[in-house]
Amino acid sequence: MKLRIEVTDDGMEEEIIIRCNSIDENVRRLQAFVQSLAQPKLTFYKGTQEYYLPLDEILFFETDNEQIYAHTKKDAFLVKYKLYELEDILPHAFVRASKGTIVNTSRIYAINRNIASSSQISFGGTHKHIYVSRHYYKTLKDKMKERGV
Repeated sequence: MKLRIEVTDDGMEEEIIIRCNSIDENVRRLQAFVQSLAQPKLTFYKGTQEYYLPLDEILFFETDNEQIYAHTKKDAFLVKYKLYELEDILPHAFVRASKGTIVNTSRIYAINRNIASSSQISFGGTHKHIYVSRHYYKTLKDKMKERGV
């Protein structure tokens, strides 16, 4: 296995490319390790408890009375960040859906399109849903196309 590091100053987002003949256990472990380094470590709060959840469990972040909550399928946790701060640190799969919401596009099950107003986003295995405003709809759709949907 060769290792090559290229340093550029082109202003592009950093990327790591793994070239391999096949995906074996070593490649999977390398991928998991690199992804774990790239994900921010957020602390979630509920009452006096602190929680450390993987970001892929988060369906969306939303504001409620000037507090930011991270929603999973069954629960909601307080986050001590502003939405604009989360936008800067969250992985590429998270995108703004409205002024007060950031959604995890990898967890979207369906989008009920409404041309006249906000469209509804549904998630698999839960009753929770959010709305994407017309202003952010195109960005969301572009992100979903990147995902291969």
